[in-house]
Amino acid sequence: MVRLGAMGDVLHALPAVTALRQAHLSWVIDWVIEPAWCALLTADCSLPNPGVGPAQPVVDRLHLAPVKAWRHHPFDSGTRWGIGGLRRALREGRYDAVLDFQGAVRSAVVGRMTGCRRRIGESHPREWAARWLFSEHVATRGVHVIEQDVELAAAVAGDELAPIQPWLPVDPKSESWCDGLLTRSEKRSAVLLNPGAGWGAKRWPLERYASVARTLAGRGLRVFLNAGPGEEALAEVIREQSGGAALPCHCSLAQLIALTRRVALVIAGDTGPLHLACALGRPVVGIFGPTDPARNGPFGSPFRVLRSPDSRRDHSRRREPEAGLWTITPEAVLQAADELLVSEPVQ
Repeated sequence: MVRLGAMGDVLHALPAVTALRQAHLSWVIDWVIEPAWCALLTADCSLPNPGVGPAQPVVDRLHLAPVKAWRHHPFDSGTRWGIGGLRRALREGRYDAVLDFQGAVRSAVVGRMTGCRRRIGESHPREWAARWLFSEHVATRGVHVIEQDVELAAAVAGDELAPIQPWLPVDPKSESWCDGLLTRSEKRSAVLLNPGAGWGAKRWPLERYASVARTLAGRGLRVFLNAGPGEEALAEVIREQSGGAALPCHCSLAQLIALTRRVALVIAGDTGPLHLACALGRPVVGIFGPTDPARNGPFGSPFRVLRSPDSRRDHSRRREPEAGLWTITPEAVLQAADELLVSEPVQ
């Protein structure tokens, strides 16, 4: 499996790989991934050997490929050593097939590094040039990217696969940390807000998150703010504007998995933590602007999606929220939250 990142994209591929694993328990299934996201596939990111992680239920072995670091230092000796080490490890795997879920030139090049003759990718990959590095092309018909990834996985052996809830690792240390964060009585009475996103145009205005936090806290719910790397300032603004109703939570990816498992609801835009909540079966309110929820939205869990009819698909990396996001009110988000909380009783 080749899906280097990012968080949401790895989670989109995971239902397909889980379905493939369930259909073929005896197969060896390995995954090439950026180190930042390995906690989505393994509960222990310590590496006994360079580039290789421990065994897991879905994935037998991880090959870590820090391609972003390599791109920033292309002529560094460490980059050459790392690429060479990855190539040797992939060749030693003697793989029968490579599935490229990324559809990018860099992922297709990684697939070629295996020396495997069967390299399977979509007929219309995200980067057209990647197509020439695949030996087999799958014409996917699904609307959602998860459905498309399942079609791709089914091509390996001609299986009739369907998306299933993915298997995510359980990290004992993170579970213990979360037990200390939430008392037994608070479990399933907590809400997780995620104000960040890949770029500013996808971010719902911070003051509206603060308004939602104040209202939810006033109802007796405990409100957490996920603050990913570089998003600490966003969480602090919401904490201040909510009068301390929302608690910023600076946690690792493994800890975020543990926390998300326990909350009653997640409110977020089109970003990795929203897709994590869906992968864990937690109810989700998705606030969408320039990205299409039909393709990238919540999938496989109870959800409500809010999106202005005036929003258009646009991946321009603008800093300010897309205009359609300003039409989504805190009252609309709270109404969607109430609808989901009714089916997820507060304990």
